[in-house]
Amino acid sequence: MLARNCFLLLVVASGAVLAIVSFSLQFFNVIPTTPVVEERPPQAANGAVSGSQVKSRKRVFLVPHTQKPDPVYEAFGYCNTPNRTEQAWEGHSPADYTLLSVHIMIRHGDRYPLYSIPKTKRPAINCTLSISRNPSHPLLSAFISHMAQGGLGHWESSLASVPRLPNHSACEMGELTQTGVVQHLRNGQLLHQAYQRHRLVPSNWSPRQVWVETTGKSRTLQSGLAFLYGFLPDFNWKKLTVRHQWSTLFCGSACDCPARNRYLEEEQRRQYRLRVADTELERTYVDMARTLGIPTRNLRAANPIDSLLCHLCHGLPFPCMSMEDGSTSGCLTMAQFAVIRRQQLDDEVDRRRAGLYRKYAILAMYPYLNRTAAKMERVAKAAAGKQPARAGDDVFTLSSAHDVTMAPLLSALGLEEARFPPFAARLVFELWKSPSVTGGEQKKKAAKGERLKPRDGRCFIRLLYNGEDVTFHTTFCSSLSRHNSQPLCPLKNFLSFVRKDMFSVVNATSYQEACFRRPG
Repeated sequence: MLARNCFLLLVVASGAVLAIVSFSLQFFNVIPTTPVVEERPPQAANGAVSGSQVKSRKRVFLVPHTQKPDPVYEAFGYCNTPNRTEQAWEGHSPADYTLLSVHIMIRHGDRYPLYSIPKTKRPAINCTLSISRNPSHPLLSAFISHMAQGGLGHWESSLASVPRLPNHSACEMGELTQTGVVQHLRNGQLLHQAYQRHRLVPSNWSPRQVWVETTGKSRTLQSGLAFLYGFLPDFNWKKLTVRHQWSTLFCGSACDCPARNRYLEEEQRRQYRLRVADTELERTYVDMARTLGIPTRNLRAANPIDSLLCHLCHGLPFPCMSMEDGSTSGCLTMAQFAVIRRQQLDDEVDRRRAGLYRKYAILAMYPYLNRTAAKMERVAKAAAGKQPARAGDDVFTLSSAHDVTMAPLLSALGLEEARFPPFAARLVFELWKSPSVTGGEQKKKAAKGERLKPRDGRCFIRLLYNGEDVTFHTTFCSSLSRHNSQPLCPLKNFLSFVRKDMFSVVNATSYQEACFRRPG
């Protein structure tokens, strides 16, 4: 029997990504899609714009330089407000292809700010879950009930003590909101529907078939559980082990890399220089601090954009100075917010120009990429009959992470034009196997002068971002034709990239060399 070709499909997805453009249909040879076009959201009289008024966008790359992005409008992409009209293209493939495994990385969903702005009231957001409060989801009630049985599961290290649901009527700093839970219930359900016909995870799945890992933060654990419940409703707790990743880089036992830390320090110095040179930003911080009656340095230390984004995403008025008698005085404005967001967008452009972040990203994400590549290569070899298959191994992997995980991962893959990952972003790797080519088909193709498919079980990859095919925008596939009858990238390209080629960015040939070579 002829060996079958295997295909790896990588999907990076989120409901929305900041300041990004839809791909031309010429890039979608196998999976057609229709771009989503949206109108600008209306503003209320006080300048606030409700996140519920903004539809989720499926744009994946930067707006051309001839178009200056609107910082406020683009900020709504970061919110990623749940939207029932979103289409997911995961699970789509040419006819008769078999889905072998899926590996997913998600960013946690919507959260409460990590910082508070001095002399202002914190955003009034309830972090308990209620099916009567919007946004909601048909699975929310069942999800809440199912989490009560979590004691039956297996938890690595201290994860057992982390709450499985957000549970504070007044949100704590960094706590997942109901919006964040709904975002990932919906993400999981979308992929459940996408993969259902492929029978990726059987109803009688074994513990080895489902791998779940998360950092120790409650927002990542809870996001992962919400996604998993949407993907595998009423999953069997007794079969599940939730594993703990101590580092936000998911680097496991390969976290030691001095050069990575040096590149990050250089990148942070670049960011600082760009900020202090921005006179409009400096004037804005001074005006904001004067409005609140605090020193400018205290305002900067509070990272006000984090709290302001929360107000924006939840349709709340921007904060005002809180007086001792409980009244409020001067308020921060949308115009001030727009200046800070504009500077962030400028920083993303300068970051790509400088190239320091890319070097950091390569070394930061190698361990995760190497683990993922090894899992997929093992499955591909088993499918080709080159090594024994381990029953149920590597079928489904879910990694629940942070923006500081996903942003360097996108950069390492060569998707530097992609904006900063929004809440509930998702990145999905799919491994496919093509149907066998029969002897008759080989003869027909030979008679037509067509190139014959090899019989050695070659494997290929396809990459999608927000469900859209961006394979040929990755570093390792960008040189291949987008117009082949079978527009897929060889898996060997990906493996070579992860194990050697990616280190050319830092003038090295291996992770060990790149990390420990003395600077000079």
